[in-house]
Amino acid sequence: MLFLLSLIGNFYFYEIPNIIGDAMGIEEEIRRIEEELKKTPYNKATQKHIGRLKAKLAKLREQAQSRGGGGGGKGYAVKKSGDATAAFVGFPSVGKSTLLNKLTNAKSEVGAYAFTTLTIVPGVLEHKGAKIQLLDAPGIIVGASSGKGRGTEVLSAVRSADLILLTVDIYTLEHLPVIEKELYNVGIRLDQRPPDVKIKVKDRGGIDVSSTVPLTHIDEDTIEAILNEYRIHNADVVIREDITLEQFIDVVAGNRVYIPSLVVVNKIDLADEEYLKYIKQRLDEFGKDYVLVSGNKEINLDLLKDKIYDKLGFIKIYLKPQGKKPDFDEPLIMRKGATVKDVCEKLHKDFVRNFRYAQVWGKSAKHPGQRVGLDHKLEDEDILTIIIRR
Repeated sequence: MLFLLSLIGNFYFYEIPNIIGDAMGIEEEIRRIEEELKKTPYNKATQKHIGRLKAKLAKLREQAQSRGGGGGGKGYAVKKSGDATAAFVGFPSVGKSTLLNKLTNAKSEVGAYAFTTLTIVPGVLEHKGAKIQLLDAPGIIVGASSGKGRGTEVLSAVRSADLILLTVDIYTLEHLPVIEKELYNVGIRLDQRPPDVKIKVKDRGGIDVSSTVPLTHIDEDTIEAILNEYRIHNADVVIREDITLEQFIDVVAGNRVYIPSLVVVNKIDLADEEYLKYIKQRLDEFGKDYVLVSGNKEINLDLLKDKIYDKLGFIKIYLKPQGKKPDFDEPLIMRKGATVKDVCEKLHKDFVRNFRYAQVWGKSAKHPGQRVGLDHKLEDEDILTIIIRR
């Protein structure tokens, strides 16, 4: 496509990339590969070919997202605050805004029609001493991960959340696998942990694969084919668990996020006991932790708060000034796996730079008052004293 520009009587021709055409080409290629994958039986003979196809598919999806398939305009960005962030993600009109308003101090617009929320609205839930930032994201639709309905912008914005609240109502349970798929397509891995795989790129020597466990889902030829698709031809690969083909692609891509999830089923006030029993049975089959609520009637909202708190894996740390008693009234709220360094960074930016040592009493200490460094991992209800240079 050519763009004609006139300037002081002179004509200049600029070739502008056919962005729409390129985007359509990528989508067509994605659909073509998806169809080929559906038609190709998975076995030992086809594993390498399928691995190459899935690697191509992952790269194409990343290209589609980077092109901003959502139709332009400003992206959604919310500064993280509080002790952790949880995001409501779901289709329009399932009651996300009502739940946010009932749980927090936010004012998200509520309406009896789709797409009421047009931006990401934050609020703060204070529960058990923790300050939890809740986000009400605009409703997504099928194809959101390809940019439909500004879906890539919405989904990309929730990548930084610490917990995804998969939100449906009692009549839309079929949305759950669709939401999961859209999140998966933008690199969000729900309720998983990063695979124990290390890839070290080198200058020469080809691909060298070693594993500490038998690999039953992927072989060395497939591993090499996937790496070559990402233009990696020389590397040492160390695998310490029986990973799948998809997990290996995730490691090679290097931009996946691993986030826990909780299913929130809203509007249970509209159902009778028999239908609720049926809903619970279907949710048990889905295999995820869930909570049934009604934002409008304020049913089970305290249970929802407890579930969010527990899913975020908070621990309480009691700070003890040197030579004084611990402060048991206002514990510091941290996440499971937090280190002394994490506590220092939360207290003040200079604490790490001026750190000398710390003392710990509690579950993580080998003995009362153990002297530890910045890397020491803390546990729930530990007592901590931090000594800094003055």
